[in-house]
This record gives sequence, structure tokens and C-alpha cells, in this order.
Amino acid sequence: MTDMTSSTTDFAPTESRRAPLRLILAGLMLAMVLAALDQSIVNTALPAVASDLGGMAHLSWVVTAFMLSSTNATPIFGKLGDMYGRRNLLLGCITLFILASALCGLAQSMPELIGFRLLQGIGGGGLMTLTQTTISDVVGPRERLRYQGLFTGAFAFSSLAGPVLGGGLTTALSWRWVFYVNVPVGLVALALLISALKLPAVEKRRHHIDWFGALLLTGAATALLLLFSLAGSVFPRISPQSGALLAAGLLLLALFVWQETRAREPMVDLSLFAIPAFTIGAVTTGAMTFAMMSAMVFLPLYLQLVLGMSAAQSGLVMVPQIVMMLLSSVLGGRLSARIGRPKLFLVGGIALEASGLGLLALMAHQEAGVVPVLGALAVLGTGMGSAMPNATVIVQNAVPRVSLGVATAGMSFLRSLGGALGVAVSGGVMTSLLATKLQGLEGIDAAGIATGGIELIATLSTALQAEVAEAFRQAISASFLIGAGVMALALGIALQLRGTELGPTGAGKTPALDATAEKSA
Repeated sequence: MTDMTSSTTDFAPTESRRAPLRLILAGLMLAMVLAALDQSIVNTALPAVASDLGGMAHLSWVVTAFMLSSTNATPIFGKLGDMYGRRNLLLGCITLFILASALCGLAQSMPELIGFRLLQGIGGGGLMTLTQTTISDVVGPRERLRYQGLFTGAFAFSSLAGPVLGGGLTTALSWRWVFYVNVPVGLVALALLISALKLPAVEKRRHHIDWFGALLLTGAATALLLLFSLAGSVFPRISPQSGALLAAGLLLLALFVWQETRAREPMVDLSLFAIPAFTIGAVTTGAMTFAMMSAMVFLPLYLQLVLGMSAAQSGLVMVPQIVMMLLSSVLGGRLSARIGRPKLFLVGGIALEASGLGLLALMAHQEAGVVPVLGALAVLGTGMGSAMPNATVIVQNAVPRVSLGVATAGMSFLRSLGGALGVAVSGGVMTSLLATKLQGLEGIDAAGIATGGIELIATLSTALQAEVAEAFRQAISASFLIGAGVMALALGIALQLRGTELGPTGAGKTPALDATAEKSA
């Protein structure tokens, strides 16, 4: 018996399996929440970290280190899970995450903390892909729609709770508890999965791990992520540093593709991109995070600089988006599972996302108040919650079981790159527009404000502050419009999906893929 079966419904839950299935789901969701929380929980603790450990110049690396290692770990753990089974890898990643979290809390210097965050990111990257893939091992294709909705809801909750929890723990206890809190939660997840998670044994045979391919992909992703993260803040977007990172990233990516065509067991099976449902699902997922991040990173600037809200008030404005994302992912997942048409919810969700971003662009252009913004964010959150879990299930149902890990990891990898690229592109456009619009105003350091010197605005006269706010309004409106345009493009791509409907038993209309799966076993 291998880790893959010829039927995609072998793991459909029965009454005798309901109790252990609930324990498995609880453990997997706790593991997912751990990884998702640590993408944002640290942000509100950074000032306290800098005050305690020093090293302000390297503070951003506390966040960047986790992002780099988690993104690079994702495809590696996806492939290893397909080769050797996911259970032990998942338990190992939880253990690593717990240990790294404890070490982060014990760090006595900024270099120590950054190093431990790199280690924590490796565990977090494994958790992000292995949790989503493991659920596809224990339930059938149709049930995946419902449970992936729950996972998207958990991710949405973590997105909201991260900064709030981080700020609360830092204020009440210490920034170190931002990391210590992971230990008991991780131990509970570990205990649940050790006791309840049982997966079919994988076929024991000699594998040839493509470590050279993994090294090339890691190098390419690191160069591109550093380019997206640092260009415009640490060094100019048009500079020798940017050119070197771009050239290195593209060269290593080309070498990676070459290596994958000749490897005996490639780290990423490029033949998966010949499956339309996989390619469309993965690309639309990357587009969704591109659009989401291109808008969400700059929305607080609009709320605070243009509408005059405080930081706390601007944080509360984000609540409707998160709430609607939570509700639509859970309820939409159940409804999608009932009618068996994931394409309908993917296309509908993307259309809502495009509409929400378009409304935000219009409202920023018209300088609308906070109430219309709340409505637009609710539309955006509803679309995101509906589309994301259905994209995941479409990708997973399109590939043979032996490729589930690689497929899910590939989608997660594109999601991370899409988000980083969205921030970089929108940030570049906004910075250029700001510099142009502020250039003619006397008494203003246009370049300084455009590249992030927001604190300079407080030193200006009331009249000049109004001029700066107007420039920000127009520039931020453009960033929203970019997101809407990307989602409109994603909508056109998603409409090309064919044969994703699920029958009453949960089997999709993809007999050729089932045949491929049997042959691969």
C-alpha cells in the first residue's frame, strides 16, 4: 500500500471515524494557526525588541528572516512529504517550531533572534504546506471543500489576531511572550496529532532527492524576495543592488528549470503545469495575494493620512474584511461541498475581490469617508474567503495523490511570491507618483516622504500637510486600481477552468487523472 490510492474517496469520513477526524482537524488547525500567527504577531512587538536588544538597523530582518526561510522550506517539505509520507514530517516541523519559538524568546542579541527566526521559519514553512496537504489525505475531494474553508477561516482569524495578540502580550508581559505563547499551543497540536493522525504507509523504496534543484530554487527565491522586500527602502529600486538581485534571481530560476528537466525525481514536477486546473488554480492564488497585499499594505496610510484616523482606529476598520473572510470561507466551503462546483465559488470570489478593490480605488479617488470603505472591505473579504479555499481544492483534486504535496507547496510558494511582488509593484508605483506630485511643492522633502519618511509630514505647516495628504490620496488610489486590474486578469484566467465539478460521491470529472494516479502508484 502506498501513500496514494487509486480512489480519491478512500478517506471519506464515516461515523466510526468522526471522533478521530475531529481531533486531527483540531491538531492541524492549531498547527496552521501557529504558522500564520507568526507572520504578523511579531510586528507590534518590534519596537520593544529594538529597545531591549538594540540593533535597530537590523530590526526588519526579524520579519524578513522568517519570510525567507518559510517560503524556501515550503516546496522542499511538499516534495519530501510525497516521498516519505507526511505524518512524521509534520510532527517534526511542529517540534522544530516549538523549539525555535522557545529559542527566540530566550535570545539575548539581535543576531541570535534573527538566526532563531530563520529556524522558526523552516518549521513554519513546513506547517503551512503539510497541514493543507494532510487534510487531503484524510478526506475525499468533495469534503476537502468544506475543510479547506475552515482552514482559510483559521488563517483569516490569525491575520486579525496576530497584531492584536502581539501588542497585548508585549504590553502585559514582554515581547518574549510573543514567542513563548507558541510552546503550549504547539504541544497541544503535537499531542492531538500523535494520538489521532494515522496515514497509510508509504512504499519503501530508494529515492533520489533533488538537493541541487532545491538549492537553485532557494537561491532564486531568496534573491527575488530580497529584491521585492528591500528595493525602495534599503536601496533604490533602480540601482546596482536591484539589478544584481534581479539578474541572480532570473539566472538561478532558469538553472532550476533546466535542472528539473533532467533530475530523476525533480523537486518540482514541471509536468504538473500541463494540467490546466493546477496551473489556473496556482496562478489565480498568486494573483489573489498580489492584489490583496498591493492594497492592504497601503490602506492604513489612506485611513491615517487622508482620513485623519489614529493607528488604533485604522486597525479596527480592517475588522469587517476579516470577519467576512472568515464567514465566507466557512459557510462558502460548506455550500461548495454540497453542490460540488468549486469553479463557481472561485470565479464568484475573484469577481467580488476585483469589485472590492475597484470600489476602494473609486473611494480613494473621491476621498470617501470611512463607512463606504467598510463596505468595500466587506466585499473584498467575502471574495477572498470564497475564492481561496476553492482554488486550493481545485489544485489538489487536479493532480495524482503522489503529487499532492508538490502541488500544494507550489501553490503556497506562488502565494508568497505573489504577495511580495504585489507590495513591490504597488509600492514602486505609489512612490513614483508621490515623488512626482510633491516635487513642485516648496519646503517639502519630496524624495524623503516618498520613500517612507512619513514622520516628516508632522513638521510641515497645515497647508502643506493638506497638499501631502492629497498626493497620498491619488497615489494610494492607483495602488488599489493595480490590485483591481490584476484580479480582473485573474477572473479571465479562472473562467477557462473546465471539468472541476464533483459528483455525488466526491469524484471529480477527471478520469484521466485517476488513471494516472493508479499508474503512479
